[in-house]
Formats: sequence, C-alpha cells, structure tokens
Amino acid sequence: MDKLDQIFEKRRAYMAALRSRVPDAYPEGNIDLSTRKSQQLCRDMALRGVEEVFEALGHLKNWKPHRQTEVVADFNRDEFKEEMVDAFNYFLSLMIMIGVDSDELFAAYDKKDKIIHERLKTGY
Repeated sequence: MDKLDQIFEKRRAYMAALRSRVPDAYPEGNIDLSTRKSQQLCRDMALRGVEEVFEALGHLKNWKPHRQTEVVADFNRDEFKEEMVDAFNYFLSLMIMIGVDSDELFAAYDKKDKIIHERLKTGY
C-alpha cells in the first residue's frame, strides 16, 4: 500500500470512528451531488477546509508587501503544517464522501498537472 492509499485508509477509518460516536458527522456511504442536501454538505465540508487554511495563514506575519519592517517572531512551522493538514483532511473527507479513491484522485491530479504544464509552455 503506497502513502496515498494509506492516507485514504486512515481518513476513512477516522470518519467511521467519528460517525460511530457522532452519527451525523459524516454520511454513511457516498453522497449524490445532484441533491440539495448533499450539495449543502459538500459546501459545508469545503468551507471547513477553507477555515483551516485561514487558520494556517494566521501564522504568517510578514506577507504584507507595503510593510517596511519584518515582524520578528518565531514562525512555528509545525503549527502551520498542522493547520494545513486539518484543511487537507476536510478536502480529503469530501473526496471520500463523493466516492473518489486514491487511484481516481491521482488520475485527476495527473490530468490537471499535464494541463497546467501545457499552459506554461503555451503562455496561457
């Protein structure tokens, strides 16, 4: 089992464990994105991921281009990574909920990677 498969398996196991304690935390089985309820759930899950990205961004202090001085503070890379992993987990949960597995995610990633590299070559 490769690392991506392991990540999917760990997330599925977490989702099942949480669902056993909090039944409405995640749906049982795949969701149908053509329904209102599933679209609302999808949106909610994606926004949770976005919130985690914003928490990660809160650790960045020197991003303002107009700022003349640098904030002298220790950047906590581990906290930043943790927030990004939290975001990743929400997005991964969403992929799992719509029935995407590691092979399908990799194929979609590979397809998009080829597109963006071609865009670089053609001046997109």
